[in-house]
Amino acid sequence: MRQTYAIIGLGRFGGALLETLVANGQDVLGIDINEEHVNDYRDIATQVVIADAQEDDVLRKLDIASFDHVIIAIGHNMQASILATINAKDLGAKNVIAKAENRTHLRVLTKIGADFVVQPEREMGERIGRKLLAPNMLNFIELSDDYSMAEVQIVNPAFAGKTLSELKIRKKFGLNVIAVRHDGEVIVAPEASYRVHHLDILSVVGPKDMVDDFDQMTNK
Repeated sequence: MRQTYAIIGLGRFGGALLETLVANGQDVLGIDINEEHVNDYRDIATQVVIADAQEDDVLRKLDIASFDHVIIAIGHNMQASILATINAKDLGAKNVIAKAENRTHLRVLTKIGADFVVQPEREMGERIGRKLLAPNMLNFIELSDDYSMAEVQIVNPAFAGKTLSELKIRKKFGLNVIAVRHDGEVIVAPEASYRVHHLDILSVVGPKDMVDDFDQMTNK
């Protein structure tokens, strides 16, 4: 579905986000105080403007409240990030996503009303750490503090040849198998009678600690 996005801050993070959204057919307004950054995306974004989002009049003139999503992607200037977030929320922006540099910044952004806060560097570090510790866990998505979704490859030969029913994954680990990838084919909501093959990739969702336990069991 085509939606509208306003990205405030066109550094590495904001620029990459802008390019991804535009490449997928979305309408994107790019905003940055730096003329050089704006010029980098003038031929890519739907629209770009040189503006200081710390000034509420600027965002009001851009009708920031009309966008489906507003992303505060300002880098190391915490004051600018905080003021831009406050201004966007005060003007009625619907879904404000803000980038935090550290835990303190994250707490402040959450406190002032950001709908969602991301820490790209921290999240990438955790992702790489998990990949190093659990090489057969191909993808990991944190759904909340307690729950996650992961793609786990079946390396343990003890799992191969058994049905999902026989493996009792939900009973033993509290996990739901929502999809299976076998030889490039994806089976969504597989039947309990599905027989698991060696190197199948199971998409599971459930408590984080159980996802980790399941990954360890499938890697033996």
